[in-house]
Amino acid sequence: MLPLIGSLGTPELLIILGIVVLLFGATKLPDLARGSGRALRIFKAETKGLTDDEEDTPEATTSAQEIAQQRELESRQADLDRRQAEIDAERERLNRPDGA
Repeated sequence: MLPLIGSLGTPELLIILGIVVLLFGATKLPDLARGSGRALRIFKAETKGLTDDEEDTPEATTSAQEIAQQRELESRQADLDRRQAEIDAERERLNRPDGA
C-alpha cells in the first residue's frame, strides 16, 4: 500500500479532495475532521493502556474512569456542535434577503 501512496501526486490528491467535498459537503468536513481526531486520541489512549503493565492498580481504574468521562464529554460536545451547526444554518436561512 505504501508504494501506491508514494505515487500520488498533487493532481490526484486534489481530485480525491474534491470527491470528499462532494460526498460530505463543505459544512460536514470540520465535523468529520473533529470526529477523526477524537477517534485517534481515544485509540492512542487505549493502545497506551494496553502497553501499561500496571492495569490492576487504582491508577489504572482512575484512568479508565477518566477515559469514560472523556468519551461522555466528547459525545456531549459532538451534540452541541451539531446543534450549533443547525442554529447557524437556520440563522443563515433567516438572514437571506429573499426569505427562502
